[in-house]
Amino acid sequence: MGKAKKTRRFAEVKRLLNPKDSRLKSVQEKQKKKNEEREKEAVRNVPQVASSLFFRHNTSLGPPYQILVDTNFINFSIQNKLELVQAMMDCLYAKCIPCITDCVMAELEKLGPKYRIRKDL
Repeated sequence: MGKAKKTRRFAEVKRLLNPKDSRLKSVQEKQKKKNEEREKEAVRNVPQVASSLFFRHNTSLGPPYQILVDTNFINFSIQNKLELVQAMMDCLYAKCIPCITDCVMAELEKLGPKYRIRKDL
């Protein structure tokens, strides 16, 4: 009887876990510590300042307010059946002047007849 030929298996390697594998407990513990440190750093305590100080330094802000209106604002007013100028005044408790740009007017024309109601602003 002769010797049987053994065929060598190609690329047979002993399978090892990578030291950075997420299934190892030590790696998981390190990740938890890192996450806790990040959460501690993420929380900042900023003292709250009175909103009245904003107008003390910005004296040019005051009624009548000029509001730049976009198509999303107009869509919201149509969906909720709100009068545009009246809703602005109710929200800000002051006189409001809506400002609509040419590009918003062009976009309203493209949207169709439903939005032509609001074009007369």
